Amino acid sequence: MATTVAKVLIDPRSRLIIYSNAGPPPPILLSPDGSCRLLDQATDPPLGARPEHVPRPQAGLSYSREDILVLYTDGLIERRGEDIDIGLARLIDALARSGTLPVEELADGLLYHIGVADGGQDDIALVVVRL
Repeated sequence: MATTVAKVLIDPRSRLIIYSNAGPPPPILLSPDGSCRLLDQATDPPLGARPEHVPRPQAGLSYSREDILVLYTDGLIERRGEDIDIGLARLIDALARSGTLPVEELADGLLYHIGVADGGQDDIALVVVRL
């Protein structure tokens, strides 16, 4: 048995995001200028995929006020018969175009622009946080 999880700690004093990712696609940090940074420097296999206990990697990334953190499951970007990098690029493009919206509208807009507003073939979880 295995499961995927992303762990994210946001430290508002130091304006640092500390994270570790065990399996899901990388969270994305969207800046007000539309640029996106992937939180992909601390990735590891899903929980339960390794028999021995080994400390998981952890990384940090600084952020600015008004940046937006996006966490999501693979169901948001994965399509059968399509490379997952294409779906990730689709999400990044949608974020760059919609990043100035309020977070509630941004989440709905992402689902619409990615083509899953009415649901997808896999489960979808999406968390959008303005920092």
